[in-house]
Amino acid sequence: MAKTRNLPPPTENVISIIGAGMRIMGDCDSAHTVRIEGTVEGTVRAKKGVVIGKGGRVTGDIHTADAKIAGSVKGALMITSRLELEASAVVDGEIKTARMKLDEGAIVNGTVAVGRQDPVPAAAPAQRASEAKKPGKNGSLFGSGEKRKASA
Repeated sequence: MAKTRNLPPPTENVISIIGAGMRIMGDCDSAHTVRIEGTVEGTVRAKKGVVIGKGGRVTGDIHTADAKIAGSVKGALMITSRLELEASAVVDGEIKTARMKLDEGAIVNGTVAVGRQDPVPAAAPAQRASEAKKPGKNGSLFGSGEKRKASA
């Protein structure tokens, strides 16, 4: 007679680990947290978080809620909640995050956007241009100069 085992339900704190010496070529997707001590060449998507240890390297984009980086990343970081860059971190690429902690010694080469990332409506640039201050009679954006002449 076969025994049936009752497996416990999955826990909320599941962490997938890419160990030191391990190399992943391709995208990684997780509903939980991914810890990288080895190398990943591809996009990393983790719903809860990404942790990159000192020896960890990612060549590709990272999309997650929270990230803590002590290793290196060459690619875009799209963090919806909080990004922490430790002193040993090296990031080459674009960073978009709601909040960021940057330790002294961390290296960032690229653009950084911190704060709410509201999408800009498509009509906004044209609308802003039409609302811009019209040039004065003499072509100056600072007015016509007539006020100055009248008071002189």
